[in-house]
Amino acid sequence: MKEFENLTVEITKGDITNQPDSEAIVNAANAQLRTGGGVAGAIHGKGDPELTELTRPLAPIKPGEAVITEAPGLPNDFVIHCLGPVYGKDEPSDKLLADCYRNALKLADKNEIKSIAFPALSTGVFGYPMKEAAKTAFSAIKETASELKTVKNVRFVLWGDDAYNVHEQVLSEF
Repeated sequence: MKEFENLTVEITKGDITNQPDSEAIVNAANAQLRTGGGVAGAIHGKGDPELTELTRPLAPIKPGEAVITEAPGLPNDFVIHCLGPVYGKDEPSDKLLADCYRNALKLADKNEIKSIAFPALSTGVFGYPMKEAAKTAFSAIKETASELKTVKNVRFVLWGDDAYNVHEQVLSEF
């Protein structure tokens, strides 16, 4: 656990769809905001068909952008949908990935959300190297922390030991 300004950042292993103490969870979305594999598939698996109906008018989004919906079928109030960059294709990847985290946090703050849970955006099928992605994520959160008025808790919900260990090591370096 780390403190950035008045913001607590923590990491845990688990399922992003089972974070009942987070007001919002973040979806590693695709441009059309539809179900897919990985995180998007898990979130839509619990939230559809209502979630797809909520996202349809908001699509498409571009890499780095974030939009918010209610969270039907989930134990959260909101889902913030972010389109991370495809590594090696969407450039500059580091700026676009940082924009995902910054835009999600600002959207949460605007909606008076106190707690938000993130997956490791872009590290699955989008191919972003885990350690580099974690450094970009934590840097963006640290830089944005001073601008946030209501967001107080950020949790990274990581799937598997490797992702957890990388994030734990990177966070300890901040």
